[in-house]
Amino acid sequence: MAITVRGLTFEVTAGGPPDGEPVLLLHGFPQHSAQWSGVVPALHAAGLRTYALDQRGYSPGARPADVSAYRLTELVADAVAVLDALRVDTVHLIGHDWGSAVAWTIAARHPERVRTLTAVSVPHPAALASALASDPDQQSRSAYMALFRQAGQAEQALLADDAAALRAMLAGVGEDRVDSYLEPMLRPGALTAALNWYRAMSGRELAGIGPVSVPTTFVWSDGDIAVGRTAAEACAGQATGDYRFVALAGVTHWIPDQAPEALAGAALARIGAGRRLTRSEEA
Repeated sequence: MAITVRGLTFEVTAGGPPDGEPVLLLHGFPQHSAQWSGVVPALHAAGLRTYALDQRGYSPGARPADVSAYRLTELVADAVAVLDALRVDTVHLIGHDWGSAVAWTIAARHPERVRTLTAVSVPHPAALASALASDPDQQSRSAYMALFRQAGQAEQALLADDAAALRAMLAGVGEDRVDSYLEPMLRPGALTAALNWYRAMSGRELAGIGPVSVPTTFVWSDGDIAVGRTAAEACAGQATGDYRFVALAGVTHWIPDQAPEALAGAALARIGAGRRLTRSEEA
C-alpha cells in the first residue's frame, strides 16, 4: 500500500491478521522491506499484524534531494507519521542496520508509541558513537563510512563493474536475494538517496540519543564485520527497562536473511515478555 505523509509517499507491505497486535519493520542499507520475508511468517503465525516500511530514499516517492533531509530526526518522524496514518497508537518495533538506529531513536524519543523493541545488528546510537570515539576495533570496522559520505565517488565505486562492491558487501544474504536488493539501487537517484543517510549522519546527534525505557532485545552476530562486541555490549548501558542481549554465533551482519528463524524467535520472546511486563505493571 502507498501512504502519503509529510509530503512524501511511502510503500508499506502489510501482512498477518488484520486484528493482530501491530509490528513495524524497518529495513537497512542497501536493502528494502522484502528483507523481512523470512521473518514475517513466524510473526503472522503468532497472530501479529506486520507493516514493513520502505523508508525515506528507498520508496521512489520519498526521495528529497537535500542531504539534510536524511537526518535521523527526519527518519524517525517518517515512521511516526506512517503509524499515525495507519491509526496505530502503539507498536512492536523491529529494525535492522539503519532501521535499527531509527528504531532505537523512536523508542528513546517516543516511548509512548512503542510496546517492545527488537533492534538488530546496529547498537543504540549513543553506544555506537562512544565506540567510534574510543574503540580502535570499531573505528576500523566503520572505516567504510568515510567512502559512503563522499558524494559521487561512493556511487561510482559501488556501481563499478556491475555493482561488484555492492554485491560483495551483500555476501551472505544468499545469491538468489542479491539481485532483488540491488535492482532497486540501480534505478536513477536511488543509491544516492540511500547513501544520504550516511552523509547526513552526525556523531553529535548519535551521541545525544537518550536511553530507552521500553522492553528491549538487541540481537547481534559474532560474524558481523561492521559492528564489534564493544559497541554491541555497550547497549546494556542505554536500556533502563527490561533488556536482553542475544548473540548469534556464525552469522554475519545480514541476520534477517541468514537467521530469520532465530531472529523471529528472539522477537517473539521479546514481545511475549513485554506483554507479561505490561500485565504485571497493570496489576
